Amino acid sequence: MCVVCGCADTSHKPGHSHDHSHDHGHAHEHGHDHGHAHEHGHDHPHAHAHAQDHVHVTASTGDLHYGAGSARVSVPGMSQARAIQIETTVLGENDRLAAQNRAHFEGHGVVAYNLVSSPGSGKTTLLCATLEALKTRAAGLPVAVIEGDQQTSNDADRIRATGAPAIQVNTGKGCHLDAQMVADAFARLPLHAHSHDHAHGHEHDHGDHDHPHGAVLFIENVGNLVCPALWDLGERAKVAILSVTEGEDKPIKYPDMFAAARLMVLTKTDLLPYLDFDVPKCIEYARRVNPGIEVLLVSARSGEGLDAWLDWLLQPLEAPAEAAAPAADELARLKARVAELEAQLAAKA
Repeated sequence: MCVVCGCADTSHKPGHSHDHSHDHGHAHEHGHDHGHAHEHGHDHPHAHAHAQDHVHVTASTGDLHYGAGSARVSVPGMSQARAIQIETTVLGENDRLAAQNRAHFEGHGVVAYNLVSSPGSGKTTLLCATLEALKTRAAGLPVAVIEGDQQTSNDADRIRATGAPAIQVNTGKGCHLDAQMVADAFARLPLHAHSHDHAHGHEHDHGDHDHPHGAVLFIENVGNLVCPALWDLGERAKVAILSVTEGEDKPIKYPDMFAAARLMVLTKTDLLPYLDFDVPKCIEYARRVNPGIEVLLVSARSGEGLDAWLDWLLQPLEAPAEAAAPAADELARLKARVAELEAQLAAKA
């Protein structure tokens, strides 16, 4: 998982450390500086001569499962306890920033949706079709898009061609968006209107937008069915987008993502007559990992299912209490794992 494999910023320093001042490539209007000095420590095998008891071997086939330990991830030279410690620290800070984003969006009357999928699922195509359809279905609805990719502004350019404002966020080696990136991008969008001073150091118009649905922010995450699952961005909901060209078993191959999503959208359904894709089986798999997940079938090309998709997006702004913090269940599970491990370590001491 990227929290401990190197793409995420961490502040661990067990073996030795290296200070790096990272330029995040944007001018900050909020009076806070992001030239962080990150210390990157490395756990060395000679310092942690522990048996790899977190690796499960299937006796009949020899298959290896490196997610069987308490941390559910394996990093060379790093103990399970250390992996959990780093994950807890990094995700805890991100969740703090995500809570700020959520309050910020609410203050602006904005509902944010986090679109997650593998590369090539049709996220941007669906988003362009959605933006065009909203011009008729919800004329005047303020919308904006934050686009996440490792490189290029290709997707943001496609969004801007529809007339909707968009900010491209390039993550470099990073494999997902995080809450700070979203906050920085949101500050540059028209939804973040400026009118009067606030104590936190920048200007906002926190009044309701002149539309019954408020405003909508789409966050198109980096194409990746693994890492974005644990990263709360302050969104109302994660939407897992799966194309029918990818195979119906994706929800059980990548369960964390579908467990974190409130909605699964099956895209490219106009291709179903030409594919061997079992829709009922896919839905069964998705509900095996997330019994409450909602499912929609949509084709951005033919328009099939687009009205149902818009209905879902334009639900009243009052979200169910359990949707207020989409990462709450995962964070609670993580804290429980940490407490269990700490108890085991204390018993051995």
